[in-house]
Amino acid sequence: MGKNTSPQRRTRQQPVLLRFFAALSRFLAGAWHAFRDGDASVKLSALIWGASCFRRRQFFKGVLLCLEQLVFIALIVILSPDLIKLGSLGEVQAQRVYDPVTRRNVWNDYDNSFLILLFGVICLFLLALMIIQWLRNLRHARQTELMARKGRHIPTFAEDAANYFGRKFHRTLLTLPTLGVVCFTIIPLLVMIAIAFTNYDRNHLVPTNLFTWVGLTNFRSLVSMTSSSSFAYAFRNVLAWTLIWAVLASLSCYIIGILMAMLISHRDTRGKRFWRTCFTVAMAVPQFVSLLLVRNLFADVGIVNTLCKSCGITDWLHNIGAIPTANVIPFLTHPAWAKPMILLINIWVGVPYQMLIATGILMNIPGELLEAARIDGANAWQSFRNITMPYILFITGPSLVNSIVSNINNFNVIWLLSRDVYTTSDQLMAAAGATEVDLLVTWLYRLTQDQSNYKMASVIGILVFIVCAALTLTAFSRLTRGDREGAFQ
Repeated sequence: MGKNTSPQRRTRQQPVLLRFFAALSRFLAGAWHAFRDGDASVKLSALIWGASCFRRRQFFKGVLLCLEQLVFIALIVILSPDLIKLGSLGEVQAQRVYDPVTRRNVWNDYDNSFLILLFGVICLFLLALMIIQWLRNLRHARQTELMARKGRHIPTFAEDAANYFGRKFHRTLLTLPTLGVVCFTIIPLLVMIAIAFTNYDRNHLVPTNLFTWVGLTNFRSLVSMTSSSSFAYAFRNVLAWTLIWAVLASLSCYIIGILMAMLISHRDTRGKRFWRTCFTVAMAVPQFVSLLLVRNLFADVGIVNTLCKSCGITDWLHNIGAIPTANVIPFLTHPAWAKPMILLINIWVGVPYQMLIATGILMNIPGELLEAARIDGANAWQSFRNITMPYILFITGPSLVNSIVSNINNFNVIWLLSRDVYTTSDQLMAAAGATEVDLLVTWLYRLTQDQSNYKMASVIGILVFIVCAALTLTAFSRLTRGDREGAFQ
């Protein structure tokens, strides 16, 4: 049975990159064969996109293709000066020069490295898009020629337009969202990746200064400790805490949420609506309000420290060596206390949401399964381990993966609890602009907002993406492996 795998299934099992390059090679080969085997109008369409359409009397479509080609050429010509300067990112430094006409000091015609990078990337993207569209037009022109030779009906413009509001209406609907993703996601992402290979920092801020390409220097700073850079030390510590935080924060909320849902849903629990309402009300309060309130409660001068001092808890903790001084308990100001405290606060914030999800799943577990297990002599723990938990994990597996990835990028909890409260005592961490409780995403924010170190922030952004992508692909490949859905039907 394992050897008789269908070609489609074998294709899906191939690595993503291998499938991509295979599809790309087929696309390029198809365009080349279309140009080689096509008639004169097909070959001419390699120079004038609408030539083949004019030959087949598709005049309106030919005009649109020619206009599309002119728009591409016009945009590339407009952006070509920035593309030419993309290799150096500018050479003319900004400075004030004396203008004898106005008798004033004015800015010279300087280069802006960031605009050169931005418009250069856009120009490269347009060039790639133009090449893809050029090759598609060649393939389509060849297909139209073959249809004409076989005497088949060639769709008119009205028929094509009606098709895009009928069978291909999904493409019409996706046009604007695709443009939005390209303009506001893909191009900024490409620019951010490019910045990681430059020296764009506070010493090279635009427009008064220029920045240049430095290759892999910034990436080496994260893996090699030098006397002038402590980023490698900070990166190891921040990455380790980020991964520990993501796993513990996700699993703690996940497990406790399920247990709370089972406790409230138990037949012997009274006041189910009351308990669910309490958790729902906790979710209704905006998270930043809750976190700021908790931060003030556990601050060094907060009410919790005041009560602990009055009750003698602070002195007792100092006597056993748990805190450095007998004045306050450093809930959010010492790494040994701040990290566990942040995890506990995150449990308080995240459990209600997970509990409501688990409640809905528990209500949909087939009662026949649990009843059959009880008749067979299974106790409560065996039913939970073999029926309830596998069912919940099957349903919430993708959500759990999403929770781990979201916690890697959980900016709110860490930032709101540590901002203006936590000060690192580690000089190497401070030199890199990080603290012991920072995640990669909050460290990235500090680098951009506090230190204007955009080059290292871009490097960290790339690494965050790699970590999240690797974790997501690995987890989902395991979750979707095999026919697990049939076990719960």
